[in-house]
This record gives sequence, C-alpha cells and structure tokens, in this order.
Amino acid sequence: MVLVAMVAGLALTGAAGPPELFDPGPLVRWGLPVVTALTWVGSTLTIGAFALCALVLPRPGADRAGREPASGGAWCLLAPVGVIAAVVWALAQLAALLLTHAAVLGTPIGGPGYDVQLIHFVTEIEMGRYLALATLLVAVIPMLAVATTRYASVAWAGVLALISLYPVAQTGHAAGAATHDLAVSSWWLHLGGVTVWVGGLAALCLVAPRLGADLPRVVERYSRVALWAFVITTVAGAANAWVRLTTPLDLLTHPYGQLLLIKVVLTLALGLAGWVHRTATIPAIRAHADAAGARAGWAFWCLAGVEVLVMGAVVGIAVALGSSPPPDPLEPVSNAGALFVLTGYPEPPAPTVLTYLTQWRPEPLTAFAALAGLVVYLRWARRLARRGDAWPAARTVSWVAGLLLFFWVTNGGPAAYGSVLFSGHMVQHMLLAMVMPIFLVLAAPVTLALRALPARRDGSRGPREWLLAVVHSHLARFFSHPVIAGVNFAGSLVVFYYSPLFEYALTSHVGHLLMVVHFTAAGYLFANALIGVDPGPARPSYPLRLLLLFATMAFHAFFGISLISQTTVLAADYFGQLNLSWGGDLLADQETGGAITWGIGEIPTLALAIAVALAWAKEDDRAARRSDRKAERDDDAELRAYNDMLAARSGHPAPEADHDDPPNNPGHQHDRRTPPSRMSPNQPVRRTVDRAVTPSPAGQARRRPRAGTPPPTHPHESER
Repeated sequence: MVLVAMVAGLALTGAAGPPELFDPGPLVRWGLPVVTALTWVGSTLTIGAFALCALVLPRPGADRAGREPASGGAWCLLAPVGVIAAVVWALAQLAALLLTHAAVLGTPIGGPGYDVQLIHFVTEIEMGRYLALATLLVAVIPMLAVATTRYASVAWAGVLALISLYPVAQTGHAAGAATHDLAVSSWWLHLGGVTVWVGGLAALCLVAPRLGADLPRVVERYSRVALWAFVITTVAGAANAWVRLTTPLDLLTHPYGQLLLIKVVLTLALGLAGWVHRTATIPAIRAHADAAGARAGWAFWCLAGVEVLVMGAVVGIAVALGSSPPPDPLEPVSNAGALFVLTGYPEPPAPTVLTYLTQWRPEPLTAFAALAGLVVYLRWARRLARRGDAWPAARTVSWVAGLLLFFWVTNGGPAAYGSVLFSGHMVQHMLLAMVMPIFLVLAAPVTLALRALPARRDGSRGPREWLLAVVHSHLARFFSHPVIAGVNFAGSLVVFYYSPLFEYALTSHVGHLLMVVHFTAAGYLFANALIGVDPGPARPSYPLRLLLLFATMAFHAFFGISLISQTTVLAADYFGQLNLSWGGDLLADQETGGAITWGIGEIPTLALAIAVALAWAKEDDRAARRSDRKAERDDDAELRAYNDMLAARSGHPAPEADHDDPPNNPGHQHDRRTPPSRMSPNQPVRRTVDRAVTPSPAGQARRRPRAGTPPPTHPHESER
C-alpha cells in the first residue's frame, strides 16, 4: 500500500520525471523515493515497537509479588522486531544519502572523482551534513537496541530514534528559507507523532495474536498513546502545510495541494477510526475477551486491519509530497540583509514595553510543551476533585502562571529580541532560569502526578512508573542534589557565556532549544532544592538552604557585575553583522544586559528567601504540634521516662505523674511543653500554664500539686 500510494502521488505531481537540466537517470529518480519509503517504514516500525515495549507491554520477569502475572511473550517478540527494523532503517538511510547526493549533482552514482564529490557533499554542504548526521545517529540505534533487555535501554533507543528524525527534518522543503525554524520544528513534531501512531499500531498488530486475554488492556493503553500522537500529527502537520502553501486555494489548484488534501482527508479518517476504537471496539474487546481471545481478536482486526492499510497509504503520500515541489518554493529571500540571513526573520521594531508584549515568534516545540503541560496538570487536578480529594487552588494557579510565562518567553517578545540584542537575550534567560521555575516548583507537579496517575499491576511501565523511575534514578539524584544544583545553576552561566556555546545558541536552532531546556531545568532543580515539596532530593536544613541561596546568588550578582565591566563584546561577530536600524552601541547594550542579570536576580532571590523562611516557620510549628499530639496520646511517656532516669541517677524514687485529668478526657487541657528530646540539657523550664513549678528535693521537676493529688514531674529542673 505504501509503494502504490507513493507511485500514484509521484505520477500526479510529476516529481519522478526527468529534470530539464541534469538528469541523474531513472535509477536515482525512482530509487530515491523507494529508499525514502524504506526509511519511513523502518523508522516507523522501530519507534512504534520501542514505544509499545516502553509504555504498553509488560517485560518478562518485571511483575512483582502481589501483582497480576504477565507472561511477557509479546515484549520478547516485539523487542527483536525493533532491532531488525532499526537495521533496515540504517541501511536505507545510507542509501538515501548516496542517492540524494546523486540527485543534487544531477549525475549517476559512481564515475571519476565521485568519492571526492561525496566527501565534499557531507562536509561542506548543509543538506549533506544533516543527512550524514542522521545516518550516523540511525547507525547507533541497532547497536543500542541489541541490548534492549530492560525498560531503560528500550526507552533510550526510542529517544535516540526520535532524535534521529530531527536532522531529516532539516533537509525538507523549508531548509534555508524564511520561517525555517517554524517549518523544521513543526515537521519534526509531525514526524514523531506519525511514527509513534502508525508504528505503534503496526507493532500492536504483530503481537496481538500473543496477547490473548490481555488484548483489551493493551489496546486501551495504546489508544491513549495514539490519541496524543494524533493530536501532535494533525496540529504540527497543519502548521507545516501553512508554511508551504501560498493560499488555501492551492489545495484545489496545485498538484502538491491536491495530494496534500488527500492526505488530510485520510488522516481525518484515521482519527475517526481511532474514535471508533475508543468508543466501540475497546468495549467490545473487553466484553468478549475469553481464554482463546477469538471473538475479542475478531473485533480488533475488523478495524485495525483497515487502519493499517489507510496508514500505509498516508505514508506513501507523505513520501510523494517530500519529493514534489510545493506551491511556495520556500527559497531563500533574495537581497536579504544579514539580520534576515542570520535569524530567518525581518528586523523587529525598536524595543519598548509594548513591543515586548506584542511581538511574536512562534516556536512549535515550546508552544506544544506549554499547552501539553497545562492540559495534563488540569486533567490531573480534575481527576482528584472528581474522586473527592482536595488539591490547593493556589498550586494550580502557580502552574498555569508558570507555563503561560514560559510560552510568552519562548514565543513572544523575549524570543524576538533575544536573537538580536544581548539585553533581550538576558531578559529571556533570566525569566527562564530564575522566575518561571519558582512558579513550577510551588505547583508540586510530581506530587500531583503521583496522586492522580493509576499504578500498573502487570509489571509494565506507565506514566506513573516512569515518573518514579526518573525521580529515583542516579542521574536525577545527582543533579538534584542541592550543592550540585547550585553549582550547575551558577557555574553554567560562566561556561555558557564565556565559551563558543553562546554564539552557537544564537546561530543554531538546535543550540537555542538546548539552551532553553538546560537553563529551565537548572532553574527548576535549584528552586526545587530550596522550596520544593515534591519527592526527590534530600534537602538540607533550612539554615543551610539560606546559606546555599545567598552563596549562589552572590556568584550570580558577580556574574552580572562582570558583564557590566566587560570591555569586549560577547559574540561580537554575530551582533556586529546585524546592523539594526535602531541599534546603538553593542558594548552599552551588553552593560544593560549585565544590569538586567543583576537586577532581575534580586527579586527572585528575595522571593526564595521569604519562601524558605516561611517553610522553616511552618516546619517548626508542625513539629511542635506533632510533639503535643504525641504527648496527649501517651500521657507524656517521654517526660516520665526522663524523670525516671533522673530519679535513678539521684537515688530517689520518681514521683508519680498527675492523672487528675487523663489525656482521653475531653475536658483535659494538656500542658504545652517541650519534650526532653527538643530541649538543651541546661535549658530552663518555662511554662505557660497557670500552675507553679518548684524543684523537688529529689532533683525532679515537680508541679505544685492540688489537694488530694500526687505531684507531677518535669525534667531539667535539677539543672537550673
């Protein structure tokens, strides 16, 4: 079905016909689409198999005592399938590199000087470098996938497979053109969603006969994964199509648009099939599941078989679209200035408060991360509310505020000015690393997830199990250690800005995204070590937290002062080529950035210090209440034991405690006193009750008895 749809699409657009100038031959013209289709099939099945092994299926031997038994036979079948598919993908990717080189040169493979030309292509030409990088990454996947005997190795292989799609996305129609970042990010999201969705269903069809009575549960889990993948695929695909089309009429008048329209219709049909799966097929499978699984399997295959065929047609059409010219050629703008060449966007207006709020530069990856975070958190909070559990509204508000700030910083004015001004870059950096993490940490997302997410009982790993695995991993514990988090937070500033990494983040989309991820994570880990309530790091005492905060912020202030006093411009080659019409002195703008670094750091530091102090006070209050409740439950057993110890040392018998008003009596007003474990040896006893305390001859603390009652005791009176 993939090949049939691909050939039909190429015939519709005429992309496989001989070019006007240089014809590399029919082997290259038809071989490149075929090899591209093989890369799609290999990547789709690789990622789908690893996704099911990591998120859906139980691994053999993974079930523990008290859980439902799981054979793990489907896992054992699917893991080798992913390895084989990864090998096919690697070989097809290598062939695609060679055929693409021949197609670009317009000459057949081989001939005199072919090796020199190929080396030049993969080292000097941007498309060749990206294809070579993709080939190297894909070649590592089979070697890593061979060791897929545990969940962690499967997850790492799947993540590497998704990363390997990014260099491929860089070679699409939008490479080197305007809105390059938008097109590449949306195309990579689209590829990732398609591979998880289509590959997951194909892998599920392979192992369905081995699932038996577990088929309903596995199909339901895959359905949740497929829903997210479908949303990502459609939204990212729509954004990418918007970049490639000149007008909506191209869908009817241009061959590329007509083929795209067919793909859209088939994708929507698949979404409808998925809805039928969730509403009708899964309940039918669950209702008719038996030991043999015959009727349940029939209900599954009735719809899944049709879906696989339609998905194959969609993949074939996608290959044909990749080989066909779009209505908008997406060529680099002629006579573009240095600013447009370096950033891919026109010059923004002079920065003001209003322009920071009105300028936008969409980034699909960060926009999706913010939107997904909002949806997931609100769903978890709603799930708790529906079952009667309370979740503080202040935490929800804090999460929403933090993600809205993240969306604006990465898609709004700070993103637009962060690529053309050092001061704008520091605004974006400081908000990401110092302001936004405070809101996210106070929202306690890990605690909410652990309360809202259900636990798996068959040994497989769902979102809850993966979250616990990440939180308790050695890597997470190392980087979340308070000292390491502080060093990473402060030290990475110097490493980043006083090395080529800063200029790389300005000139590379990948570098920019890595910068956003790093400083957001560094700020979150540092704030979580100070004021977090989520499980994770072993947090120090509150005085040490304040010491760590002030030491780190002092280093941060020193970094800001060093920028102000700097006599040379950082990334001078980059900023010097922009030639902003409203720009001023670069060194003065860098001094402004240093002042922003110093100034913005003061407010979050004060907020963190206040939060630590409040948490300290609340902890002391909670400890006092716990001590009082314990004393009321056991009638001051700790106090009496201390008195017995003093009596034994002095050689006199310990007086009996006052039992006039037993603790279980509702009318009893128990003394608010500090237990011996919380008192220093020489601490004088001070009471807030209305009965006097006098030292006894035996060295115990005695309360002046009331008539007819034995005298109670209290420790430390003999040490006054």
